[in-house]
Amino acid sequence: MDVWENTGMSVFRASLPPVSHRHQGARLFLQTVVGRAYPRLIGLTRERGWLLIDIALPLLAVAAYVFVYRALHAPEDYIGFVILGGAMTAFWLNVLWGMASQLFWEKQSGNLPLFILSPAPLMGILLGMALGGMVSSGVRALVILVLGSWIFNVAFQVQQWALLFGVFLLTLAALYGLGMVFASVFLFSTREAWHWASLAQEPIYLLSGLYYPIKVFPYWLAVAASFIPLALGMDAMRQLTLPQGAIYGFLPVTLELVLLLGLTALFLALARVMLGLLERKAREEARLTERLQ
Repeated sequence: MDVWENTGMSVFRASLPPVSHRHQGARLFLQTVVGRAYPRLIGLTRERGWLLIDIALPLLAVAAYVFVYRALHAPEDYIGFVILGGAMTAFWLNVLWGMASQLFWEKQSGNLPLFILSPAPLMGILLGMALGGMVSSGVRALVILVLGSWIFNVAFQVQQWALLFGVFLLTLAALYGLGMVFASVFLFSTREAWHWASLAQEPIYLLSGLYYPIKVFPYWLAVAASFIPLALGMDAMRQLTLPQGAIYGFLPVTLELVLLLGLTALFLALARVMLGLLERKAREEARLTERLQ
């Protein structure tokens, strides 16, 4: 038996690449990102039924708000608010259910211990999921934006494309950084993760102003809502895409751009600290139990 075991271990070790040839550092991080993004990109072509559902249902919510605003004879810019909000909903739902809850679901399926024990960094794993989710959510958001604009006859006017693109990218970066923070929080909350995810969904809809400008809030409530990247990003994008968008803006676009940059740095740094704590605790205790303390 010992001979067979030694022979098997020798074959296994021989199949491994030499330590000097194993990827480390930035190369390992990039390979981890690509490896985790790949399944979500391929999934776009395999579950076309889900793609139809993810587009049709948000369009129904968009249509409801459009009909309410038109019944109240609201300015036409409010229709544009609704179309943009419906498109950005796809990203928020992906952050909440595809990012924040991801580590919890990986734990339930038995994959999380493999992530912890592997040399791949957790930040790279979550970033790969984020990039793959951005593409799938971007397709849905684009379809909602195009169909909504065509059906409800909304005209967008963009004069500063570079600034708009920068605001959009920073909004996604801060939003997915927040998703990484939530991923650790939800995992620490164990079985309550599902409840936390459900609890976070509707308040963000309210505070981020997906279907109306946050300027309508009392001043201090609007300031508090500005800590949500989606609220700042939506406010800036509306100012840059709608004819009268600047009238309904809460803050100047340049200031919102700076705040989004700060939120991105804050959430990514916080995510790194929390994921490092999670990984250290898991390796020290050699287990992932219901209470990781």
